[in-house]
Amino acid sequence: MNIKSLKLCAVFGTILFLLISVSASNPSGEGLVRNNTPVPITFEPASLYAKLNLKKLGLNQAAYQYALKGWEKLKAKGEISKNIISICDFTQPSGNKRLYIIDLASQTLLFNTLVAHGKNSGDEYARRFSNKPESLQSSLGFYVTGGAYTGKHGLAMKLRGEEPGFNNLAEGRDIVMHGASYVCDEFVKQFGRLGKSFGCPAVPLAIHEEVINTIKDGTCLFVYYPDSKYLASSCLLK
Repeated sequence: MNIKSLKLCAVFGTILFLLISVSASNPSGEGLVRNNTPVPITFEPASLYAKLNLKKLGLNQAAYQYALKGWEKLKAKGEISKNIISICDFTQPSGNKRLYIIDLASQTLLFNTLVAHGKNSGDEYARRFSNKPESLQSSLGFYVTGGAYTGKHGLAMKLRGEEPGFNNLAEGRDIVMHGASYVCDEFVKQFGRLGKSFGCPAVPLAIHEEVINTIKDGTCLFVYYPDSKYLASSCLLK
């Protein structure tokens, strides 16, 4: 073997080594989960809020900041497995597109859409919240999304409440995300508000499957209203 052949072998050997190293460090592909925790990402919260035009889209800045704080804690605890966060901003009327789903890794707004609140939480605005069974009210705080399943509402998604006293009874109350015919612009035009759920964050039928398949299995959902008791007692905002 001449010198030129030896040099080519050395080059190919180096390339092969680098390819094996990259594959070993990220066997599942770019941006995916490693050891059931999100791949570390870096972004400046205020810049992202501006970049995604969230103020103009109506997202309360406090809701956004609180959501990121809780998301960081859930991530540190290993409770979430994807860099996606969903924020229900209940400072807004139900006729507004008050559900924001953000991919923090790609720094993109995936969805900005309608979302219903519980029947006994209020009419146009949600003002009352409860963790009690049969209250028919929405529950504040942080959730981790579970698996998708097919039930009486079609495709739906389980939710696990992460905050004792505020939403930890969500599973027993059958609080899930599902699609609903009363969550649409036509309903708002006719009645001045959305229809109401039994406490579930119901989304438009037209996109509910896409939404659920995007955020299922280990993402963070934050339901926000500036309730003084919640803000003072939340285990994830302290």
